[in-house]
Amino acid sequence: MSKKTTQFKTLLNSDQTEFLMEAHDGISARIVEEAGFKGIWGSGLCISAAMGVRDNNEASWTQVLDVLEFMSDASGIPILLDADTGYGNFNNVRRLVRKLEQRGVAAMCIEDKLFPKTNSFIKGEQQPLADVDEFCGKIKAAKDTQHDADFCVVARVEALITGQGLAEALRRATAYRRAGADAILIHSKKSSPDEILAFMKEWRGNSPVVIVPTTYYTTPTSVFSEAGVSVIIWANHLMRASITAMQQAATLINRERSLEPVEHEIATVKEIFRLQNAGELDEAETRYLPGGNTAQGS
Repeated sequence: MSKKTTQFKTLLNSDQTEFLMEAHDGISARIVEEAGFKGIWGSGLCISAAMGVRDNNEASWTQVLDVLEFMSDASGIPILLDADTGYGNFNNVRRLVRKLEQRGVAAMCIEDKLFPKTNSFIKGEQQPLADVDEFCGKIKAAKDTQHDADFCVVARVEALITGQGLAEALRRATAYRRAGADAILIHSKKSSPDEILAFMKEWRGNSPVVIVPTTYYTTPTSVFSEAGVSVIIWANHLMRASITAMQQAATLINRERSLEPVEHEIATVKEIFRLQNAGELDEAETRYLPGGNTAQGS
């Protein structure tokens, strides 16, 4: 068992509601950790967006793994990967689990849609769902493959997104729990939490529940805590914040033909060096280079 997988399993089964923040590269992962979050959501949407491609499995799963390796190296807290549909069938899922464990990723979330997936907020009601038995096979394959007993598989239920209702969501969630899922992520695109709260009332703590309140963000998190939600994910907010900041800075610099208007509104170059842990390299050069000669490392 690795430290990160144990941390995530503890977080998932905590007596209080825990929170994950989205990250999409090494530096955002470090920022999430420094902000005090106990875990990271490796957002498929945001990792794709950082590459400039759509959230339709246009980024290959090996490209996503490359990003995750940098994120894992840059942070000391567990990562829950948004692994879409598992990038294929049960066999792809088995290989994915092995590669995630090798990179120190603590958990993955797979959703019951078809590969290649489309983001849930793009015509979600028109998206077909996976066959329940086939998806259960993916969950079983993942659990049978893992070497680390604490590695977690979160099963994401899309029945509410597609408009199939509470009964279908509960049917699928129950099947996925019985197949071995460590938690259920129940997803909704409504602006109110009514669907989520109705699910929680019927679910009655059968296993941990994860939610993503992107569209019903005005609801106080205490409401979800009282309903028994285990983990709340802020799923895309660092990417969205960075897009706004970059658009504003780029527009202003282009308009003014000067850096002066933005220089005191953005991070310093020294802050970039700090987040890159440049100080550790200085110390290492002093320790390992003859006479502490940094020129050899330049």
